[in-house]
Amino acid sequence: MKPSEHLSSFISKMEAEGLQPLVTETFSYYYEKVITGETGLLYDSEITAVDPDEIADADQLGEYAGTGRNVLKNAVRITLNGGLGTSMGLTTAKSLLEVRDGKTFLDIIMAQSERAGVKLAIMNSFSTHEDTLSALSGMNPSEFPLTFLQHKFPKISRKDFTPATWPRNPGLEWNPPGHGDIYTALFTSGMLQHLLDEGILYAFISNSDNLGATMDESLLGYFSENGFPFMMEVAERTPSDVKGGHLARHKNGRLILREAAQCPEDETDAFRDIRRYRFFNTNNLWINLKFLKNLIETHKTVRLPMILNPKTLDPRDQESPPVFQVETAMGAAVSLFEGATAVKVPRTRFFPVKKCNDLLTVQSDYFLFSDERLILNPNRKSDTLKISLDPAYYGKIDLFKERFGDSIPSLVDCESLTIEGDVRFEGNVRIRGNILIKNTGESQAVIKEGTVIENDLVLHTPDGMDK
Repeated sequence: MKPSEHLSSFISKMEAEGLQPLVTETFSYYYEKVITGETGLLYDSEITAVDPDEIADADQLGEYAGTGRNVLKNAVRITLNGGLGTSMGLTTAKSLLEVRDGKTFLDIIMAQSERAGVKLAIMNSFSTHEDTLSALSGMNPSEFPLTFLQHKFPKISRKDFTPATWPRNPGLEWNPPGHGDIYTALFTSGMLQHLLDEGILYAFISNSDNLGATMDESLLGYFSENGFPFMMEVAERTPSDVKGGHLARHKNGRLILREAAQCPEDETDAFRDIRRYRFFNTNNLWINLKFLKNLIETHKTVRLPMILNPKTLDPRDQESPPVFQVETAMGAAVSLFEGATAVKVPRTRFFPVKKCNDLLTVQSDYFLFSDERLILNPNRKSDTLKISLDPAYYGKIDLFKERFGDSIPSLVDCESLTIEGDVRFEGNVRIRGNILIKNTGESQAVIKEGTVIENDLVLHTPDGMDK
C-alpha cells in the first residue's frame, strides 16, 4: 500500500471525532506534503533580510492613540490558552498558574481587558477547555469572555505513515496543531462570523503567558487607520533570542516568518545571525477579520507553512513509538496577506513565561505590578536579566515552590543568576550583580533570611554558606 492510501484512515478517524470538513481538508493538505518528503524547511536562498527602515517603530506611533480609542468598540483581544505548561510540570492550563499577588495569568488578563474596555475571547485546546471554564465560573466576571476550541490533528506514525495508535491512552494519539490553527478555529466555531456580526473588525492576538501583551491604543489606531490586513509585532533580536522565529522577505516579495524548526541544519549559523535577521516574532498579532473571512472563503483552507515535528507518541516516554506532529505557527500568516506589515515594539510587550526561570524573574522585583499591568522596574540595574536554575531542583513548579515559596529574592540589582544544586531561599534575600550559587553537598543548602549576595557562593553544608 502506498503511504498516500492511508489518508482515508486519517479522515475517518477525524470524522469520528466530529472534526469539521475544513479541518480534515487542512490536515489532508499537510499529510500529502509529509508523504512526498516535504520537510517544511525554508532555505536562506529563498529569503532576504528585512530592511529596518521598512518597519515602523511603535514608540513613534503615539499620534494614532486617539484613533485607537475610537475603534476600541470594534476590537477584540483574543488570548491563546491551549498550553498545559508540561515543561514546567503542570497538568492544568498554564494560565491558571499564580503569577503575582495571588493572581493567575487568567485573572490578570481578565482584569486588563476589563480595564481597557475591550471584548475578550479565549481559544482553549482540548486539554485546557474544562479547567478554564471552571476557573472562569469561579471568577464571576462582569462580562464572561467568549470562548472557542482549538482543533486537533492525529499524530502520524513515522514507521509507516499510518495514524498513530496508543490504546493505553488514546488521547495521546492527537496533538494540538499549533497556534496557526486559530484562523481555522475562528471560522469553524462560528466565532469569526459572530464577531463580525457584532461589529468587531480588529483582533489583537497574543499568548496567555505573555502579560506584556496588552491592548495598545496607538498600535490599534495605526493598524486600523492604515487599513492593514495583518500586522506582526516584532522586536530586536538579542543573543538570547537566536532560537526564536525571525522575520524575512520571501523572494516573492512578501514578508515571511521562518521558525527554528524550518531552518536546515547546515544553515543554523545564518538563522542565528542577529545582525542579518534583526527581528523576531513576539507572537503578538493584529488581524482584520474581514480580510481573514475573505481569505478563508476564497481558498477554502488556511494553508500556512508546515512545521513537521518529530516526537515520541507519549512525550513523557522516550521509548514510545516515534511519530510526526503536523503543526503551524500563527505568525506565518504574514505571508498570506497582500499588504501585511510589521511593527517594532519594545521588549516591555514581550516577556513570556515558558520555564520556571522566567517565572522567577516575573515574580521578583525586577518587575512591578501596577494597574493590572506587569512592567519592568525602572530601578533595575540591567535591561537583560539572565536566569539559569538547575532543572533537577527547579525545573518543575512543585520543586520551584518548595525552594522559593513566598520568599522570592530581590533581583532588581541582579544582572545574571545561576543556581547549581539544591538551594532553598528564606525571606528578604537580595542578589546583586552576576552571581553563581553552587551547592556541592548532597543535602539541601539554605540561604538565610536577610542575606545580601554580591559575590559567587559555594555552599558546603545544608545550614550555612562559605563567605
